[in-house]
Amino acid sequence: LWREILDGDLLVRKRMSRIYYRGHFFDYPLRPLNALRGLGLVEAIRVGASYLRVQLAPIPDESTFDAWVSNRFGRRLFEIFFETYTEKVWGMPCSEISAAWAAQRIKNLDLRTALKNAILGNGTRGGEVVTSLIEEFHYPRLGPGMMWERCRDLAASHGVETHTTSRVVRVHHDGQRVSAIDVAGPDGTRRREPCGALISSMPIGELVSAMHPAPPGEVREAASSLRYRDFLIVGLIVGREHLFPDNWIYIHSPEVRVGRVQSFKNWSPDMVSDPALSFVGLEYFANRGDDLWSMTDDDLVELGKSEAEAIGLFEPHEVQAGTVVRMPRAYPVYDGEYEAHLGVLRGWLGRLGNLHTVGRNGQHRYNNQDHSMLTAMAAVENINNGVTGKDNIWEVNTESEYHEEK
Repeated sequence: LWREILDGDLLVRKRMSRIYYRGHFFDYPLRPLNALRGLGLVEAIRVGASYLRVQLAPIPDESTFDAWVSNRFGRRLFEIFFETYTEKVWGMPCSEISAAWAAQRIKNLDLRTALKNAILGNGTRGGEVVTSLIEEFHYPRLGPGMMWERCRDLAASHGVETHTTSRVVRVHHDGQRVSAIDVAGPDGTRRREPCGALISSMPIGELVSAMHPAPPGEVREAASSLRYRDFLIVGLIVGREHLFPDNWIYIHSPEVRVGRVQSFKNWSPDMVSDPALSFVGLEYFANRGDDLWSMTDDDLVELGKSEAEAIGLFEPHEVQAGTVVRMPRAYPVYDGEYEAHLGVLRGWLGRLGNLHTVGRNGQHRYNNQDHSMLTAMAAVENINNGVTGKDNIWEVNTESEYHEEK
């Protein structure tokens, strides 16, 4: 579908990722000799012994992230390669994170499969490709935003207008169907739009809060109890043609706050207009109102420069300019209570036959972009076929060991 829509603007890219941990860079996917050099022989033996120990006596209750990962990689490898990064992302101990997130995002991977891929290079498990190990994919020439700009243009060619910088502030319903929405434009003026059907990707808790008449108290309480993790990226223009070969570097070291570094030029050279320069993004995870989120842009740029130097990527004096982009509610939090709260919301919203919630925030589910698009496509199919059920939308990416076929 995207090859057709983007009409030649897709590049075939090799996945290039590494992990940085306490002064060492580790290839990802795993390369045994590289890992052995980084860990050292003694630590490698400890990792192997830890894995064997958990194979003989697995943790009985693996409902939390730390137990789920430890059962598949051993406790020591969990502490080195999973714990610090995961706690940076979520801002909470791994023992408080639901295993549902691991089952979705680590994707059929365990230590045995990772080693098999490293040695044989097939990246398969039972004949299926393990997505965490896929090393080649398509990428839009000017970044993923091209997809949505092209969708906007295609919609316009069919007479459908896209309104951006607008906000849905109220959703009118009669308990069985949505009838209209109130929209606030960028100038603050409001208008009412009638609805034959409504597809919503706004945070599901905010959708419930916008409902008129308001839902019962227990539904509103469940909506307000869902938690999110916010995200900001510090973009730095660096006066060097080439910095490192990776698309992403995952920063597992606790000594710095940055969680991931990406080079946009390595995704596509057309994303940097001057070939003599590089543009990198240092990604930070925060909660709105905390010290990191509240820092000024100038202070965040200085933090990014100093942490890039600490990791060994480039010197602060090489940075020519910087910018900061903040994205609230980037990650729906999988804490121990979220499934119960989400169940309450699904039960009440499911009564509205022409309302379809889709996407990461619309379902409070940490889906990747592919699966988020599939939920929207399922919603459109339901509308076209006059189907009021929503099960097919919610069944996208629900298998406990999720995979994609190559």
